[in-house]
Amino acid sequence: MYAIIADSGRQYRVTSGQVIRIDRPDEQGKSITFDQVLLIGGEGEPKVGRPFVAGATVAADVLGPVKAKKVHIIKYKRRKGFHKHIGHRQKHLEVRITGINV
Repeated sequence: MYAIIADSGRQYRVTSGQVIRIDRPDEQGKSITFDQVLLIGGEGEPKVGRPFVAGATVAADVLGPVKAKKVHIIKYKRRKGFHKHIGHRQKHLEVRITGINV
């Protein structure tokens, strides 16, 4: 069984036991419940929400904060002697999907 959930403007296709990274670096606690379930499928006829499936939730356990790979931004203008280097490292929250409740 799988579900498509919406969180922070993104959509994720999740199954039970899967580990995903979401855009909530400051979230604290032991578990998170996603209530914006767009679709549930995998067994029989899929349940499609308009916009969300009524009464469906996805439960997840918080594993901890993680950081993504560093992104380097380099700006350069030829013949002007202008060089600029900026780096960014996005913070994420790693969660493990524990169950899909219909």
